[in-house]
Amino acid sequence: MARYTDAVCRLCRRENQKLFLKGDRCYTDKCGVERRAYPPGMHGQGRTKVSEYGTQLREKQKAKRYYGILESQFRGYFEIAARRAGKTGENLLSIIETRLDNTIYRLGFAMSRAEARQLVLHGHFTVNGRRVNIPSFLVKPGMLIALADKSRSVSKIKSSIEANASRKAPKWLDYDANKQSATVLAAPARDDIDLPVEEQLIVELYSK
Repeated sequence: MARYTDAVCRLCRRENQKLFLKGDRCYTDKCGVERRAYPPGMHGQGRTKVSEYGTQLREKQKAKRYYGILESQFRGYFEIAARRAGKTGENLLSIIETRLDNTIYRLGFAMSRAEARQLVLHGHFTVNGRRVNIPSFLVKPGMLIALADKSRSVSKIKSSIEANASRKAPKWLDYDANKQSATVLAAPARDDIDLPVEEQLIVELYSK
């Protein structure tokens, strides 16, 4: 499985924005954006003029990096979104938001999407009673996502749940803290997604 293996703090610095890729570290003064608030590389502190294409590209890269998705998969999601009724950009974000790894992160079982992806790969969660270890699995309305019984004592998951106890689950998920499970109520709307991206710029980029 292809994945990004270099320093993730460089990605945040390149976008000049916290993408919260390292969990707890992103909230401390060790955050790369806090320590060096300029793009990486020898020309990072120089002035650059961004073209229209460059602006569109940055929005796409930001969205990809926010969710931890590589180009081929992101393009595949865009093609699915373009075939659906409604606004393509909003469809795109809604589809990506329903990835299982992102859903686990939204429910507070992990401190970052990368951590959630690892937990899914290790088989710590079930969907409709069956174990699913595919991070890109797309959840749909009516599905029940639950922490596997054998995983309730995993210290990393327990600490994440405690740390995120005050964080509310998004409106498209009905979370039961006692059962440590959630039902998907509907496809996420744009208002439910706190992604700081202008999705229309992504549509314009892929439409060229």
